[in-house]
Amino acid sequence: MKLVYTDEAIEDLKRLREFIAVHNPSAAARIAAELIAKIELLPDLPKLGAPVELAPVPDSVRDMVFGKYVVRYSVHTSVIIILRVWLGLEGER
Repeated sequence: MKLVYTDEAIEDLKRLREFIAVHNPSAAARIAAELIAKIELLPDLPKLGAPVELAPVPDSVRDMVFGKYVVRYSVHTSVIIILRVWLGLEGER
């Protein structure tokens, strides 16, 4: 299964890394690497996240929680699309 990031998800990852780097540059690099490593598990474990009940097809849109972060993604036959990434305290995107 292929993994694709939306432009919004890429911007989310950059924004989170920049925000963390202001306070702790080494933590920013580590957290970004850990988030990406977790995301890279999805092609083998597409149902790792919980279904988003408010989505039109809840089983196809999922939220994976990793520490304080939420990764929203959609599952399709041959591709997983990373939709958004946010700090859980920011609220749903």
